[in-house]
Amino acid sequence: MSQQGYVATPPYSQSQPGIGLSPPHYGHYGDPSHTGSPPGMMKPAGPLGAAAPGGMLPQGHPPHGPHQFGQNGAHAQGPPLQRFPGPPPVNSAAPSYAPYSPSTQSSYPSPVSTSSVAQLGTQLSAMHVNSYGSGMAPPSQGPPGPPSAAAAFQGPSRSPQPSILQPGSQVLPPPPTALNGPSASPLPPSTHRQDGLPGPAPPNAQYQPPPLPGQTLGPGYPLQQANYGPQMAGAQLSYPGGFPGGPAQMAGPPQPQKKLDPDSIPSPIQVIENDRATRGGQVYTTNTRGQIPPLVTTDCTIQDQGNASPRYIRCTTYCFPCTSDMAKQAQIPLAAIIKPFATIPSNETPLYLVNHGETGPVRCNRCKAYMCPFMQFIEGGRRYQCGFCNCVNDVPPFYFQHLDHIGRRLDHYEKPELSLGSYEYVATLDYCRKNKPPSPPAFIFMIDVSYSNIKNGLVKLICEELKTVLEKLPKEDQEETSSLRVGFITYNKVLHFFNVKSTLARPQMMVVTDVSEVFVPLLDGFLVSYQESQSVIHNLLDQIPEMFADSNENETVFAPVIRAGMEALKAADCPGKLFIFHSSLPTAEAPGKLKNRDDKKLINTDKEKILFQPQTNVYDPLAKDCVAHGCCVTLFLFPSQYVDVASLGLVPQLTGGTLYKYNNFQVHLDSQQFLNDLRNDIEKKIGFDAIMRVRTSTGFRATDFFGGIYMNNTTDVEMAAIDCDKAVTVEFKHDDKLSEDSGALIQCAVLYTTVSGQRRLRIHNLGLNCSSQLADLYKSCETDALINFFAKSAFKAVLHQPLKVIREILVNQTAHVLACYRKNCASPSAASQLILPDSMKVLPVYMNCLLKNCVLLSRPEISTDERAYQRQLVMTMGVADSQLFFYPQLRPIHTLDVKSTTLPAAIRCSESRLSEEGIFLLANGVNMFLWLGVSSPPELIQGIFNVPSFAHVNTDITSLPELGNPYSQTLRMIMGIIQQKRPYSMKLTIVKQREQPEMVFRQFLVEDKGLYGGSSYVDFLCCVHKEICQLLN
Repeated sequence: MSQQGYVATPPYSQSQPGIGLSPPHYGHYGDPSHTGSPPGMMKPAGPLGAAAPGGMLPQGHPPHGPHQFGQNGAHAQGPPLQRFPGPPPVNSAAPSYAPYSPSTQSSYPSPVSTSSVAQLGTQLSAMHVNSYGSGMAPPSQGPPGPPSAAAAFQGPSRSPQPSILQPGSQVLPPPPTALNGPSASPLPPSTHRQDGLPGPAPPNAQYQPPPLPGQTLGPGYPLQQANYGPQMAGAQLSYPGGFPGGPAQMAGPPQPQKKLDPDSIPSPIQVIENDRATRGGQVYTTNTRGQIPPLVTTDCTIQDQGNASPRYIRCTTYCFPCTSDMAKQAQIPLAAIIKPFATIPSNETPLYLVNHGETGPVRCNRCKAYMCPFMQFIEGGRRYQCGFCNCVNDVPPFYFQHLDHIGRRLDHYEKPELSLGSYEYVATLDYCRKNKPPSPPAFIFMIDVSYSNIKNGLVKLICEELKTVLEKLPKEDQEETSSLRVGFITYNKVLHFFNVKSTLARPQMMVVTDVSEVFVPLLDGFLVSYQESQSVIHNLLDQIPEMFADSNENETVFAPVIRAGMEALKAADCPGKLFIFHSSLPTAEAPGKLKNRDDKKLINTDKEKILFQPQTNVYDPLAKDCVAHGCCVTLFLFPSQYVDVASLGLVPQLTGGTLYKYNNFQVHLDSQQFLNDLRNDIEKKIGFDAIMRVRTSTGFRATDFFGGIYMNNTTDVEMAAIDCDKAVTVEFKHDDKLSEDSGALIQCAVLYTTVSGQRRLRIHNLGLNCSSQLADLYKSCETDALINFFAKSAFKAVLHQPLKVIREILVNQTAHVLACYRKNCASPSAASQLILPDSMKVLPVYMNCLLKNCVLLSRPEISTDERAYQRQLVMTMGVADSQLFFYPQLRPIHTLDVKSTTLPAAIRCSESRLSEEGIFLLANGVNMFLWLGVSSPPELIQGIFNVPSFAHVNTDITSLPELGNPYSQTLRMIMGIIQQKRPYSMKLTIVKQREQPEMVFRQFLVEDKGLYGGSSYVDFLCCVHKEICQLLN
């Protein structure tokens, strides 16, 4: 399988409709009826390059689209627009990804024939992504000629000072990077050097000479660059052998095409390494509003000094635009990714618990925000002004304290709620259901005992493991034993409840055969303390595999199982979590019965979205009931064929549970992965029966929410449970102006029940800057958070929109965001230069990874269930998990230093980085691959696998043998480190070079062209550049 770049036979020499969109309906954000200026075209800049308020869109247009199908209609003024609107007008003929046969056509066909962009290669020859910032003169004007050899050979340069923004500084943004990989921080204008992207690639041994015009291209050629020379308005350069009907050819002898050097375009690895080099291992204090935290990939110690740690909240930008017009102009989503229960390393302070006794937390009378560092005390400490709504409140007598000479309370540092960004309150009875304290939660284990699960040993494995994990039930730090109670149900076509009361000699079974109206046949003895009933429970777990050993029942039910667990929790009046171990399509006659509807004919049609929707309307109301009763569902799926993940996964998703999937499970190969997941899930930090509210200061508000959540109204985010790995992504919109002085304040409050049954409030506060300068907005962006937001909004839209439309919108929005920067923040420069903001250097490569994900782009070898599963995984991911998922880590193992404990440096995800003599480890948080080159060193093969050569390696193994030698120990340690802190246990697959399974591995080399559609990084960069040029013309 060759991973060649997308190659147009003569590159882009024939116009084709619809890269996403031809100008008449650019981006679906403009209004085609508006004739003042063509939709999507920019207006001339105002004085000093600041754009007129309408910026890039005809004035008065709503922002890039309110709510990706939020629970709360469109709030924007003007015509309601959606980020993922309905099907595009008819004239968008070609899909944004080319037809899915490996073809030579460009993946994003060129939008218009008479583009004044001239030939794309011209643009790329100087894709200088110039390193001069706002207000600096460009190094040279005039047609982009090949830069000097010195510049061309500079390669990844690093400037003397790191590209770090000082907390709160209001300087102009760092100069955009020169697309030279790790570009660096601003140098003073006088000494600023320009490292342009080399035009013609320097003669270099590792690149083959480009083919002559018209010659066919061999594998491995990314997009070819076109001729240099002055831009010619209205004409595109073409080559001999151009398509009939193509634009006129330029006079003069054709020059050979040039290849764009992948090393000269921004590297995610370099960006990650630069941030680690400058900020790794340091203490990051949160005492300044609007400061930009280290990247998620950088290890540092975080000290809370008044704003929530970035472990709890990350934002797409830490500086919000002052007006909605400015927000519409830039089209950068304003969002926060909130992980309220994030795990905190042992060297950081855990959250303080504040207890005000029966009076409860102090709150603003008007907006109900909780006391926090944003409240301003006045009148000698007798009153305080709310930072969110500006209401002046009386300080309750018990809370009064005098102020010091700067107007701060004398007890400021003694009270967590006044000096810290995150803390907890003990909640009073007013915050409890029915105004009475909650009961401790329960875990109910529900095992599918159908024929196949008994025969393959799965039931026995689960029962054996439960004996071990029940010893490790979560508990509060000060508790001796866990207060959680446990219960057990087995099922096939009927349900079996077990009485495991501690006074019984052996467990009793009660069978419920009426699955249409499930009831709980026993109350006393169903939910018990594990400590008290341990012997009865162990007796039961030993008996279950034998009890059903002779069962031939292969049909199962599913919805009634969830209903039974929920009814049991409801009867016990406690919240809890169901652990369901299930393996087949529920075809037995019962509510929620499903049929096989896996229809490949729907792929690449407008009806493809049906495959992501549940096939029956039973599961949505069932999820709603579960949330109402604090019943979270976690599902372990063991499918050997289609099980309709889109339907079965709905309740886990809406109740804050987790879905784990083990395809074609074999006990001897896959049990370790499953057992790791089960142990991790049972032990992780979790809050039950949770409700979250996000409050904001005046001028903006939360409008849309994505995650494992249920919403009955527009403000309350309800979660039957939320654990340390679940994140909720929140989008904000302006409803008024924001001021630079007061900034934009966010308070996230989560009311929940602890594992010991205590009701608490967890509060996270974050202050962001506001600015009326677009440059400040771009300077403060975080690309990893942007991709998390784009992925979730696109994956939510998948349920309602044709995938082609979603992909087009993502391409358009990427181009729009970068074009707005180019127009308003960068110095004037030749149109052929692609200029990226420093904070968004890797936005194009990450966006291309998202566009190629199997959820948005079907591939023949990926099942419908796998696509629905990946969609669900991403919807609850935090920023660190989505970053790794879309851009995997690829590390060389053959260069291991066995004496060192540091990980080998990661390399870019491209086939060109692999070598036949090498061994490489790739991980994306869900999968892990060990790739063996055909000439791997025999001593390494012996050290890792204990076999003499490459040919002897058994690729069926899913874990490495434990051998005492340094290679084996170091590699296993590295795999352990990569697995740490990841929510899913990654299954290891051994891949040999040039063998069939390598096809699967290659789909993770995300910088390369996809086998079934999907651009290479180089091609996508060209495509985005072309879109930007069109927008700017």
